Amino acid sequence: MNSLNSFDFNLPPALIAQHPPHDRDGGRLLSLHDNTTAIHRINALPALLRADDILVVNDSRVLPARLHGQKNSGGKVEVLAERFLNHSDVLAQVRTSKPLRAGARVNAGGDFVVCGRHGDFYQLRAVNRQGAAVDARRRFLRRGETPLPPYIKRLPDPTDQARYQTVFARHSGSVAAPTAGLHFTSDLLACLRTRGIDIVRITLHVGAGTFQPLRQGLTTDKLHAERYTVSATAAARINTAKKLGRRIIAVGTTVLRTLEAAVDNGKLRAGDNETTLFIKPGFNFRIADMLFTNFHLPRSSLLVLVCAFGGSERIMSAYQLAVQQKLRFYSYGDAMLLDRAL
Repeated sequence: MNSLNSFDFNLPPALIAQHPPHDRDGGRLLSLHDNTTAIHRINALPALLRADDILVVNDSRVLPARLHGQKNSGGKVEVLAERFLNHSDVLAQVRTSKPLRAGARVNAGGDFVVCGRHGDFYQLRAVNRQGAAVDARRRFLRRGETPLPPYIKRLPDPTDQARYQTVFARHSGSVAAPTAGLHFTSDLLACLRTRGIDIVRITLHVGAGTFQPLRQGLTTDKLHAERYTVSATAAARINTAKKLGRRIIAVGTTVLRTLEAAVDNGKLRAGDNETTLFIKPGFNFRIADMLFTNFHLPRSSLLVLVCAFGGSERIMSAYQLAVQQKLRFYSYGDAMLLDRAL
């Protein structure tokens, strides 16, 4: 599968989840494990895992990263933060009728001055009415809205503030949720621990680039950059588990990307870093043994990653089954549990 066309599939729009399930752990789970395929409820997960497994979760917290406003000319502007560069500057996607020039001023929850452009992103500086730099992050925290993905065709409502956030979210920095983690409740985590399954936290701040199309197909070796942190404690626990032959289960593509980006001489390396890693078929996985993940967009880097992990033909067949069984897709949708292809 060397062409991006191989990672395409037909998805009826009605299967794209527009709202979260009534209960976080009430969705369905397609299991591809030990050469069997079955559909369970999410809350059956503890029974599907071994007592000595290690579950690795992403504890990044989603920022209220979207602001609406207007240009001086009166035209509408939408600002979606990607990352904060310093106290007052933010890298952001900006939707507007015409490109913005350096020095232009827009009002979105307050004034921003355009400092320049970096590829698909603008560098904006938060300023007050007198033009003095102010705290950009605080402006988003006070005025921003939940940054629901573009395929959710509705405005955010109060329930999204809680449901587009994992129960273990801790470190603010994401502009899109690590959606596999949205299925977990405190009770489900407690049940996993009672079964003897360890929960380990790492952090990867998801950027808006996760929704960008693969313009160069599979020819590029790099994707959008995302920042991650692996603590010394997390690295030690995972490395010890690998040495003892315990399985490492990545909760989400963000965790899988972090684990495989942070490997050094076969061991997970602690620290703060940034990754542009593009995982595609042929990749040599060194840490993760299983993956728990939502269903992803066709022709996307995330679907390519899942195919690299589970085997392209196997995953694309599973997606066809998911469509036939009317499973729910994308951020608020159902999930898959799969072991790594040999």
